[in-house]
Amino acid sequence: MFVSIVIPVYNSQVLQELVSRIERVFATRPADRHEIVFVDDASPLSDVWPTIAALATDHPQVTALQLTRNFGQHAATLCGLREARGEVVMTMDDDLQHNPEDIPKFLEHAESDVVIGQFLYKRHDPMTRVTSFIKSFFDRIVIGKPKGVRLSSYRMLSRVVVDGMLSIRTPYPFIPALIFQTSKQVKTVELSHSLRREGTSGYSLVKRLSLFTNLLINNSSLVLRLVGSFGLVLAFISLLSGVLLVHGALFKGDPLMGWASLCTIVLLIGGILLFSFGVVGEYLIRLLHTAEDRASYRVRRSTASSRPGAQEALRRARGDVQPTG
Repeated sequence: MFVSIVIPVYNSQVLQELVSRIERVFATRPADRHEIVFVDDASPLSDVWPTIAALATDHPQVTALQLTRNFGQHAATLCGLREARGEVVMTMDDDLQHNPEDIPKFLEHAESDVVIGQFLYKRHDPMTRVTSFIKSFFDRIVIGKPKGVRLSSYRMLSRVVVDGMLSIRTPYPFIPALIFQTSKQVKTVELSHSLRREGTSGYSLVKRLSLFTNLLINNSSLVLRLVGSFGLVLAFISLLSGVLLVHGALFKGDPLMGWASLCTIVLLIGGILLFSFGVVGEYLIRLLHTAEDRASYRVRRSTASSRPGAQEALRRARGDVQPTG
């Protein structure tokens, strides 16, 4: 079996150990071939690119790519998927919280479309766990995540699924949405989650909110439908209130509501309308980006130029051509 391992990189300092541990895993599986695809998501630390470039020089099975700016983990992962050549493609984090020694557990299910690692206990801070729980709830509603599956970036995808994901053009890629648009044949494997060896997560609260908006707006019309439904309910309530006020004034002699109440209602309705325009405007902006065929990432440089078919792969990775298949 030919296994590709895609690893987005951001400020990681443990990449040499990560490669060594992956190599030890495959040393016990001589019948399998493998490659490691590092994608440097424009890490601010200046030694990240030299490190993965050196790893690519010292290890023929390692490929290194660097993006022109920070596009985010999902775009970097998509770049690595385009570069990967394996029959199955794995994705994992760069911080050793995903144990390379668990790779054989995935390969036991190599016939499956999608295999996702399930961590018995995630060693994250409370805020990360809370935001992950909220996002998991919306994952089921928005992208149809199968019940009982907990998403993680430690996963294995078949070549059919990877090719299907690459055929979907979007300037705001969200990897789970691309996966479930292609296949919902999902298996899970239970894994242990290690402590982070160094540094902190690159996912700030702002980045988590940005990813959450990508989930809601780019992968569903849920927000637009909720705003429309809320507007319809509000219009019905306003109409009913008007009828009751007129009925009371004509038949019961009730006084009409004062200016303060009227201003409150006008401000409420005006605020809702402005919010609705904002939601619609956000959809229009993202539709414009899609119509422009805006690339989800751009590659600055790559170490893959010397291998057979590398120029075509590099053009695909740069987003210059539509992937075939």
